[in-house]
Amino acid sequence: MKPFNLDLIHPARWRRGTRASGSTILALALDGRRLEGVVVRRTNGSAEVLQSFTVTLALDPQEAEPTALGRELRQHLDAAGVRERRCILALPPQWLFTVNVPLPDLPEADLESLIQLEAERGFPTGPEGLVMARSRYQTATGAAGVTLLGLAREQVERLESVARAARLRLVSLTLGLAALPGLNGQASAGSGVLMLVPGEQTLGVHVACGGGLALVRTLDLPREAGPESAPDFPALARELRITLGQLPPEVEPTVRRVCVVGAGPDAQRLSTRLREPLAGDGLSVESLREMPVNGGLRLPAGLPVSVPLAVAVQYLEGGSTGIEFLPPRISRWEALAARYTTSRTAARAALAVAAVVVLTAGGFAVQQARLAWWRSRWNGMREAVAELEAVQQRVRQYRSWYDESFRTLNILRRLTEAFPEDGTVSAKAVEIRPNTGVTCSGTARDNAALLRVLDKLRAAPEVRELKVEQIRGNAPMQFTVNFQWSETGAP
Repeated sequence: MKPFNLDLIHPARWRRGTRASGSTILALALDGRRLEGVVVRRTNGSAEVLQSFTVTLALDPQEAEPTALGRELRQHLDAAGVRERRCILALPPQWLFTVNVPLPDLPEADLESLIQLEAERGFPTGPEGLVMARSRYQTATGAAGVTLLGLAREQVERLESVARAARLRLVSLTLGLAALPGLNGQASAGSGVLMLVPGEQTLGVHVACGGGLALVRTLDLPREAGPESAPDFPALARELRITLGQLPPEVEPTVRRVCVVGAGPDAQRLSTRLREPLAGDGLSVESLREMPVNGGLRLPAGLPVSVPLAVAVQYLEGGSTGIEFLPPRISRWEALAARYTTSRTAARAALAVAAVVVLTAGGFAVQQARLAWWRSRWNGMREAVAELEAVQQRVRQYRSWYDESFRTLNILRRLTEAFPEDGTVSAKAVEIRPNTGVTCSGTARDNAALLRVLDKLRAAPEVRELKVEQIRGNAPMQFTVNFQWSETGAP
């Protein structure tokens, strides 16, 4: 299997352009068929929410035809009055493959080899089928690890096609959970936090620890039996305990807080009902309902927290979640500049370019010299050639005229090719008239042989209006045919 080149998925190399390229951004977050979006503008160190909307898509985002899905998305944006074209798309965690790799105390080069090996072993497909990112974390005890996340390359291409069909310019494709408050700078290296983001049918779960993601997964909300089909909170608490047990041994003891993210009633009910079952495990449950106002951009107080808002604010702040699945667009000039970074390589490239220029200039010089030589030869004979051509014109004007088309011979050749060599059909007389009319009389052994001759004549491009004038007798039969001959029909 081809090894994973994880140097190409480092966050610093996956940015598209500078963050200062625009002060307004549209952020979209998918949760099943539920689509939530906000338009945020940055102004003098503050962020302002211009528009927000939530819609339910009629088409399945993972299975629908990209053009049709893009048209539906454009219709929803137009209905919401959204005109911003630059777009960030936050993906749900269930679309991703994840692999957790504990990192021993090794040199960085050996760690990269270990990460590549674990990526080959843990992901279900090779590097050609995935676009990957990673999130690195470290605990207070010094234990470190990295979470590898992979998105199917086919899915990335579909989403880019959807964006083009919706007349949007996709600038980032990220994991929405990674932008929520609590990951970047909120969770210290000494403690971890289990963050829960309730959706329509699933619960997004991730563990933030030491500035990175130690775990990313999705849980189906268990339901109680009955007509109301309410969430089974004891069963959900058991699933969360199992999830914590799957953490690396160095990370699990650091997780003592559970943070439920969301401003809706589902998030409030979730935080209330989980507080008692998880208290016995030493976990405190808290609720995050509003965006923090002490971040890089000043936000209005009381602004409800949401995945698309967190993604948009982090993008406008100039930060990076480190989770980016949109491949970079590198121009040809940038690729050439990256190849010739060292001075020695640059010097060799300059010499090669100079050699190409010299050889090209030399080739043009030789060509111009040869053209000048032939031009001088032509100038020396120009008058003689002109005089000779004038004499030839006079000769053509006054000499006798002959038909050089050989019309008669061509007609006879076509007739000869049409008649069979075994003598079953033979010609007695051929009359060629000046008006290109031709009459042929002869005998045929039977009707089938005569029909074959007529078919060959009709297939000739010069033969027009073939008619059978007369047929007498049976065996042999006498016939007379005529047709028009056209030289223009000849190939």
